[in-house]
Amino acid sequence: MSSIVKEILASPIQMADQVSKMAEEVQNFRQECLELKSKTEKLAGLLRQAARNSNDLYERPTRRIIDDTEQVLDKALVLVTKCRANSLIKKLFTIIPATAFRKTSMQLENSVGDVQWLLRVSASADERDDEYLGLPPIAANEPILCLIWEQVAILLSGASLDERSDAAASLVSLARDNDRYGKLIIEEGGVPPLLKLLKEGRMDGQENAARAIGLLGKDPESVEHIVNAGVCSVFAKILKDGHMKVQTVVAWALSELAANHPKCQDHFSQNNAIRMLVSHLAFETIQEHSKYTIANKHKSIHSVVLASNTPNPHDEDDDHKHVSLHPMANQTSTSTQMHNLVSNTMAMKGMVEGPSHNKNNNNNNNNNNNNNNNNAAAAIMKKQQQSSNSHVSIAGTSIKGREFEDPVTKAQMKAMAARALWKLARGNLTVCRSITESRALLCFAVLLEKGEEDVRSYSAMALMEITAVAEQHAELRRSAFKPTSPAAKAVVEQLLKVIEQEQPDLLIPCVRSVGNLARTFRATETRLIAPLVKLLDEREAHVCMEAAIALNKFACTDNYLHENHCNAIIEAGGAKHLIQLVYFGEQMVQIPSVTLLCYIALHVPKSDTLAQEEVLIVLEWCTKQAHLLDDSSIEPLLPEAKSRLELYQSRGRGFR
Repeated sequence: MSSIVKEILASPIQMADQVSKMAEEVQNFRQECLELKSKTEKLAGLLRQAARNSNDLYERPTRRIIDDTEQVLDKALVLVTKCRANSLIKKLFTIIPATAFRKTSMQLENSVGDVQWLLRVSASADERDDEYLGLPPIAANEPILCLIWEQVAILLSGASLDERSDAAASLVSLARDNDRYGKLIIEEGGVPPLLKLLKEGRMDGQENAARAIGLLGKDPESVEHIVNAGVCSVFAKILKDGHMKVQTVVAWALSELAANHPKCQDHFSQNNAIRMLVSHLAFETIQEHSKYTIANKHKSIHSVVLASNTPNPHDEDDDHKHVSLHPMANQTSTSTQMHNLVSNTMAMKGMVEGPSHNKNNNNNNNNNNNNNNNNAAAAIMKKQQQSSNSHVSIAGTSIKGREFEDPVTKAQMKAMAARALWKLARGNLTVCRSITESRALLCFAVLLEKGEEDVRSYSAMALMEITAVAEQHAELRRSAFKPTSPAAKAVVEQLLKVIEQEQPDLLIPCVRSVGNLARTFRATETRLIAPLVKLLDEREAHVCMEAAIALNKFACTDNYLHENHCNAIIEAGGAKHLIQLVYFGEQMVQIPSVTLLCYIALHVPKSDTLAQEEVLIVLEWCTKQAHLLDDSSIEPLLPEAKSRLELYQSRGRGFR
């Protein structure tokens, strides 16, 4: 830095010396030139002072100010050169406007002011002695830029931690007010000193720095710059060892960066951010264990839990291509089932991995607190019922002292951890695999049942993203949502509960999650169909649309059990609801409704219900609707479904 600044300053110093020397030798306008010399010498002295203090200078404003100063000195040099004309002819043909000296003199004064401000803003707090810096002349057209320079300079100058915290808070205000200001902060080198403050500062300074970084990452280019500055390793360290209040803001900032530039997901994953976030999610949610994942050499916990259950005589063979996540379909109480499932899972985990591992039996209900998402505030969970108090580390994560945090902070941390995992999981197979290999699925299930508003919402969104990736990747679907997995059972149990209760804030992501898992259920598992069909009946348009889309995934040809699912949809009264939506629904609802009706007609054309409801007439009507025929999902299905229905229903009429 010092060598770069010295190199920047070398040229204007030489130019200033040249102007001073030539001003002494002028023959014309001598008085005016001597005045320019005086101001140039003052400027040269400030430039030499800057060169001596080059280690302390803030490079970004230094470049801008020195570039402007060079231009002014160049103009002064040209003017003084004109005044050196000796011959009569040169004097006659040299025209110097009367305003030239006054304009150049004013520009030199501005350059002096700019360099003086640069020296003051780059000085330490003790040297400034709380002096008000004001605005340099260069900032006349863009005062915000100068304010950004000042705050970044404070972060860079080795000021006290309190001053650096205040500077970071000022940058938070600027970044929140205007996206352009955020880009200026990044361009002017604000990210590295913010990361330094996040590593070295006190708690309030760390919070301000993390919040500023989260606000700065508004677009992919900005996030890329922040990631290249080293944010991933800094965030991971804070999530492991930092104060929980700082960890909460860091988790929020991480979620913002991941949301605005998905390519950074892998960078955070490679720095173990997933592991740290899951440990926060599991803390006082489920019984923690020293193992982050189950080692392959151990017998699967899920196999042990499955073996302990009484076999269901109605289940299909184990080698069936599609198996159920719910072998215990006849339980009367969802809440009791959830409690038993989690308890059995934790007990079996201990049996598998041996008595030498400590157990954490904390199950606290957290208190309630709602804050703005963009400011890292979240709802508070009710403090869960406590049992014994053994706290154990999860695979290298530091949780020492977390049990003594106040309930509000614990709840905020849990909510922000869920939010971060939601954003990190979106469309990323590697991240989803890491999440599902941990305790996160079971945590999401518990939080979806017992959490407060924000943490439930974030958990539902995270499950939606994970199941969406699982829908596209059979390997993840088989490993994370296999039928013997207690965590998967718990997840689907809670998804079903939300859909049955029609909880408005959670309904859409839960419906999508169930649809994403449509290929994981077996023929005997019909509990999920009826609640989805019920949503087709006189609901808001977007709810009907999502329910129809989810049912399409059960009924489509790609689903191995499409015939069974189509029959279940008919038995639940789906045909009648779909006909109403096809005729009278909005276009956004019509399209998935027509598609679903086509799948049903295609796969179970012999159904008496379809004949009684005159579905063939509905399909014929659809063939005359241009906006439906133009849709790529309907166009290949409708003629075939209509033809197949005509064939079987005409046979039926012929036999009567």
